[in-house]
Amino acid sequence: MPYEREFTAPLKIAKLSLGLTLHRVRIGVLEGPGTGLSYTFDKQNIGIGTHPSNEMRLNDETVSRFHARISQDEKGLSVRDLGSLNGTFLGDHRIESAYLRHDDVMRVGQTTLRVERLAEGFDVVLSPNIQFGEMIGQSAAMRQLFALLERIGPTEASVVLEGESGTGKDLAARAIHAASRRAAAPFVVFDCGAVAPGLVESELFGHVRGAFTSAASDRAGVFETGQGGTVFIDEIGELPLDLQPKLLRVLEQKEVRRLGDNRIRPVDVRVIAATNRDLEREVEAKRFREDLFYRLAVVRVHIPPLRDRREDIPLLIDRFLQELAGEGPAPTLNPSVSAALCRRPWPGNVRELRNAVARAVYLPEADALRAQSMAQISVDEVDTEVPYKLAKERLTSAFERRYLGALLASTNGNVSQAAKKSGINRTHLQAMLKRHGLRGQEA
Repeated sequence: MPYEREFTAPLKIAKLSLGLTLHRVRIGVLEGPGTGLSYTFDKQNIGIGTHPSNEMRLNDETVSRFHARISQDEKGLSVRDLGSLNGTFLGDHRIESAYLRHDDVMRVGQTTLRVERLAEGFDVVLSPNIQFGEMIGQSAAMRQLFALLERIGPTEASVVLEGESGTGKDLAARAIHAASRRAAAPFVVFDCGAVAPGLVESELFGHVRGAFTSAASDRAGVFETGQGGTVFIDEIGELPLDLQPKLLRVLEQKEVRRLGDNRIRPVDVRVIAATNRDLEREVEAKRFREDLFYRLAVVRVHIPPLRDRREDIPLLIDRFLQELAGEGPAPTLNPSVSAALCRRPWPGNVRELRNAVARAVYLPEADALRAQSMAQISVDEVDTEVPYKLAKERLTSAFERRYLGALLASTNGNVSQAAKKSGINRTHLQAMLKRHGLRGQEA
């Protein structure tokens, strides 16, 4: 493992298998255009829509270009609506996402589809490694991710990293750079969500003196700064729509022109972008250019949320304890605290877990009380009359609202301080607050 670090104590590793067997999927058209047609896929993800890039392209004018996506993991098949205009339905119920039962029937637009998980399987290769760069995980989801990153790292392909805030997209980008032939060259980070909208163009492309009021001297943008290396554009979904054509030109022509300058400067960089948004939804909603999306997304990589790889939590806790130890012996946690950490839903993902481990070490009495309160979740709060996924979402949503309310109270409503304290990206935190009808204020 060329990127593995040395640790002060051995990590707890489960016995690893080197493959994951998934099942072929048959989708038949029961009603609508193409009635009677049937398609079989040996893919983990199947896009459904009218756009030619979909694995299953439908000729139905009531279906959106990127309508829905069927995905497969060890738990089974799931379907997710991609922000379609006319919705995705299971029976009479419009859904955003749901796991499918055997032989389920779903409707998109005027087309009714039967989805079957066949007995025939196909193998998905898992990496033998439990680490890639600074990312660690022994779950099948992470080792499948590592297998993909190990393949694309040495290439020149541009990459879009997708996933929730705190999942480790920045670590993935750095690891891809470290595995490439550009490893000795600069790795430059540009966060679209952290720069004032009026300064984004200057930061990306540079400017010359006098280009605007505060331009007192010439300045290179991130593409020139990263010459020969990798430019990591974080939160690409936040890039203003009017600047997207300019970024596309840089990517296609491999040259940049500073603001206020007529000189064209050649650039040689690899671009990795990251987002916590669903860019297919953004394209469908006309908030992100389709041509830029396809130019960036030569390879799309999904970083799984922590709730979908809970078996990695003990491994991550060990890692964070060792990091906190420095050169000394690793601290330990009270078993009840460790157990509570493994049960939490972690809306802030790995970043939130890291902060929680640090609090548990530095403030053990306070975190023991948190562990006790987490252990008091009663089975009476669980409604077994609804499907498991819905019951889980309700419980997670209730916890999330309580957490966010307490977080705002602890920072007197200051969103920036709340983001820093919780380890949740500020933009993502604002979206979470809006979703729960909570309001904070900026400093």
